[in-house]
Formats: sequence, C-alpha cells, structure tokens
Amino acid sequence: MDMTALYKLSCGLYVITTVDGGRGVGCVVNTVTQVTAEPVQVMVAINKENFTAGAVQRAGRFAVSVLTESAPMELIGRFGFRSSKDEDKFEGLKAVEFKALPCPAEHVNAVLVCKVKETVDAGTHLLFIAEVEDAETLSKEPSMTYAYYHQVKNGLTPPKASSYQAAAPAPAAVTRWQCSVCGYIYEGEELPAGFTCPVCKQGAEVFKKI
Repeated sequence: MDMTALYKLSCGLYVITTVDGGRGVGCVVNTVTQVTAEPVQVMVAINKENFTAGAVQRAGRFAVSVLTESAPMELIGRFGFRSSKDEDKFEGLKAVEFKALPCPAEHVNAVLVCKVKETVDAGTHLLFIAEVEDAETLSKEPSMTYAYYHQVKNGLTPPKASSYQAAAPAPAAVTRWQCSVCGYIYEGEELPAGFTCPVCKQGAEVFKKI
C-alpha cells in the first residue's frame, strides 16, 4: 500500500484542552473534523497513551484551539511533545478561558468549546464525537496546515499522532544533530555544553548526529 497517498488528506494543527483535577491539561492533534451541521458536531482523535485522552473522558468537555501559521515551535513542542502528566503546560503561558476551559491566548485564530456525546475505541486512539457548545473567531490569520508545519516549520510528527510520518534524512551540507524525541534539528559541529532541545526540553543525550 502506498502510505504517501494518505499525505494528500488535508489536516491542520489544533490544541485540545480540558480541565483535570482543577488544572488545565492539553495536547496537540492533527485530526479535528466537522461531522454534522445540525447539530454542529466535530470528531477528535487522541492517542490513548496521551494523558489528555483520559482527561477528556473524565471531564466530558474540551476546547479546540486552531493554531495559526505564526505558532512557534515552542508552543507546538509544549503541547505536542511533553505530557500533562509530568508538567503544567500552562505554566508561564499566556492563556484565556472559554466557558471555563483554558486555552492558549496567542497564535490561535478560533476556539470551539465541545461537549462529548460519544466515544469510540479505534484501537490506538479514542475518537471523541462532540457537540459544539460555543465557537469564537479570534483572528483572520491563516490556520496552520499539516503541510505548512512540515514544509515551512520543518516539524516532525510524534509517533503517537494519528498520521505519523517518519522523518526524511536531512541533506548532509553541514553537521546536524536531531532530537530523537521531537525531531528538532540543531546545526553545528558539536552540541553546546548543557544544551537542551528548545522544543521538547530534552537534554543533549537524546540527540543523534545525522
């Protein structure tokens, strides 16, 4: 089967957030789809291993923040390559609340607040079918597509993502070091002393020379 055919399906990048134990949690997903118009319902796929999947199950509600092309890799790394189980993803982040759900306040052009109506077990992922309770457009800035994330931001896909794509080798023009966790590439003959990945905050020990 030609797996590259699936790359032709249009995807975006979204931050899914909810509240668990009185604190905000969230993760990045690339699968949010409107499934009906009356009532307005969306479907979101989240890997079962993501802490956010269990949090959404417990809360029964979540918010979808649509990331824009200006979203920095630090924001994507914060929600996409770290776990809410281990850290507070909203610590030090400018955030706002929509219907009591925390959301990033910057680099977002729309927010949907959703109530879970049905949960489908899809093997590695849970599919949450939810009714949109409220929605707000925040800016006219273009949404970040998955293609833009890969081609312009040079971002990689976590193995837990619904549409995981293995990284292609980088050209060997200069010495490069790639983070084995998030895919960030540092250019230089050697990694600086005490270097940490600016995206996922892992140490130099997870970097491999490419």
